[in-house]
Amino acid sequence: MTIQTTPEVPTGSPSDPLGPDWHRRQLWPRTGWYALALAVVVTSALHAGLGLSLLPSVIVGWCIVGIGLPAASWIVEGRRKALDRFITVTVSSAFVLAMIPLLSIIWTVAKNGFPVLSPEFFTYSMRNVVGEGGGIYHAIWGTVLITAATAVISVPLGILTAIYLVEFGGDGRTARTIRFLVDVMTGIPSIVAGLFAYALFAVFFGPGVRMGIAGAVALSVLMIPVVVRSAEEMLQLVPHELREASYALGVPRWRTVLKVVLPTAMAGLVTGVTLAVARVIGETAPLLVTVGITDSTNFNLFDGRMATLPVFAYTSISSPGFPPGPSIDRAWGAALVLMLIVMILNLAARLVTYYFSPKDKR
Repeated sequence: MTIQTTPEVPTGSPSDPLGPDWHRRQLWPRTGWYALALAVVVTSALHAGLGLSLLPSVIVGWCIVGIGLPAASWIVEGRRKALDRFITVTVSSAFVLAMIPLLSIIWTVAKNGFPVLSPEFFTYSMRNVVGEGGGIYHAIWGTVLITAATAVISVPLGILTAIYLVEFGGDGRTARTIRFLVDVMTGIPSIVAGLFAYALFAVFFGPGVRMGIAGAVALSVLMIPVVVRSAEEMLQLVPHELREASYALGVPRWRTVLKVVLPTAMAGLVTGVTLAVARVIGETAPLLVTVGITDSTNFNLFDGRMATLPVFAYTSISSPGFPPGPSIDRAWGAALVLMLIVMILNLAARLVTYYFSPKDKR
């Protein structure tokens, strides 16, 4: 019996599937970090030492990493590794460029808003306050009440709609129509939602109506499509075998959804709801149209104006009064508190996803 063997292909030969460039010498493992450090030094020297403006200095520093490093890699390692390093530098630069506005906003809000925070700022309203003093107690309660009412309206409607689309609608005409309308609602401008809620309540209560429940309805128009889309995605991730096993035991469909599907997708549903709340809690235009602003604390969603954090910050900046300094400072403080609330909600969503996800996927 004759055994035929395939001749070995020499490493680096033209017939090597990896190509000859892949087997050449390598740059030092930390060459990229050295190039980045050199770019920082050159940028600092050009900007601080020679007085060159910041943008040209950064461009020169980026050329050291984005052009110099791939060029050195081309000479030493070959074309493939050079192209790989160039793409890596480009993607990393895009990430840094995208992070600059975010970090700038966080730094600016924190720098201007942190000195305003005090026990008085959280426990006093703006009733009978002119100039210094006062706080956001009334705005915090207004934000909490309106957001809670929005969640009460939006979460049941959104989750029940997602259950219908996944478990009962399938690919039918009604389900496709609902999905199309949900996609359209996702792109509705916030001011349109506010005008819709205002027009709806003006029909029953007359022009000029301002009340917290109208703001909750306006925010629910923005929140419901987010809940529907996130809940639909989570329900579709539930393995179909679990449903089939439940049906094989004679369990009705409604009970299968209630006892099998929803508990399995609970972590994703809670995460989607939390992110949807964080999405609408900072909306200003709908609340400015439907709720307005007041200096007093109002706990009644069905009677009179209510203050909310985004509208409070907006009115403090747009109509600061005299002297304008204290009002502008309170606006920065309200913006910082609102930003912290949104960050806490996003962190809570991540923690829920982590602790309720399978151990092998953490």
